[in-house]
Amino acid sequence: MTTMTDQDLQARVQAAREKLDQHTFEIVQWHFHESTGCPFWLEKKKSLNFDPLRDIRTYEDLQKFPTFEDEWLRGGPVERWRPKAFADRPTFVFETGGTTGVPKSRVVVEDHRIDYELFSDTLPDQYFPRNSNWLMLGPSGPRRLRLAVEHLCQYRGGICFCIDLDPRWVIKLIKKGWMEHLEAYKQHCIDQAITILTAGHSIKCMFATPKLLDSLCLALEERGLTLKELGVTGIFSGGTEFTPQWTRYCVEELLGGPPEESGIYMTPTYGNTLMGLACSKPISAAEKYKISYYAPQPRAVTEVVSFEDHNQVVGFGETGRVKLTTLTKEFFVPGFLERDEGEREEPCDRYPWPGVSGVRPFHQLAESTTVGVY
Repeated sequence: MTTMTDQDLQARVQAAREKLDQHTFEIVQWHFHESTGCPFWLEKKKSLNFDPLRDIRTYEDLQKFPTFEDEWLRGGPVERWRPKAFADRPTFVFETGGTTGVPKSRVVVEDHRIDYELFSDTLPDQYFPRNSNWLMLGPSGPRRLRLAVEHLCQYRGGICFCIDLDPRWVIKLIKKGWMEHLEAYKQHCIDQAITILTAGHSIKCMFATPKLLDSLCLALEERGLTLKELGVTGIFSGGTEFTPQWTRYCVEELLGGPPEESGIYMTPTYGNTLMGLACSKPISAAEKYKISYYAPQPRAVTEVVSFEDHNQVVGFGETGRVKLTTLTKEFFVPGFLERDEGEREEPCDRYPWPGVSGVRPFHQLAESTTVGVY
């Protein structure tokens, strides 16, 4: 296997940047043209001090937009976010977890399918075999993740089994301090998962949040079982609970070692209803289980920006707040400040654009954030 030279990588970085600039121009033209745009942006255009159709030519030009306010996504009518070009298409509405008041809503036609088909290309078939059944051990209800994982499974030729999990009830239990009820509800979810895994459905792949994956493995151990014995070979997971320390614990203790020893491959992901899914470089003990995420450019871009100046990207290795830009024909969000912070990572062979590592709750909001099952 040949190693990419610095010159080759820089050429790919430049090509990715040019592709992002062209994609940005096309998406802005789409969302602000009277024939295709969504009512929200067509109305917002009237109050802007520039003309998006004329003045946005590159990704950097998006800084002309004011800070995107998450309140714009709370409440209705949700139809104002659907582009005119998709007015006659069957439409989904997905909501955030609802940890901070009225949930943010996003209308979707195909984006969740497209995002997870792209993610599918990053999964090694050796551990995520085609035509295999999956278990979705995560939030259900009005959340994008449940349907997205099911589509990922179906796209790869399998059938997806899902459990019933309401993260808003989990959050209420935590806030009320009802820890006995919380433990009972968690056990209720784990019992559902074990029932499915031991019912002879030949499940080889699964999604699970870190906390639930931990609880599942421990509950199986109490029954004298392991995921390996049940036939699971591929796991993808996501959430701010992913730290190098937890990943080491998961790989070495819960799963029985790295894939070549345990036969189970686990990959962290970082995503949400607004962005889609950022993939991680393969994790390894050699790199001390460091987790670096890369957004699915050009459909979404994550930047690590200064805490004081949200238009100023920090240097590689430096800490800042995560800023998200979503650029699809269904959804345009320029410069959304996430509730997370982390360190800016350099481009790599697989993802020739900057990434983010050490993702954790933004320090100024961390005390008021209830993570729940995530």
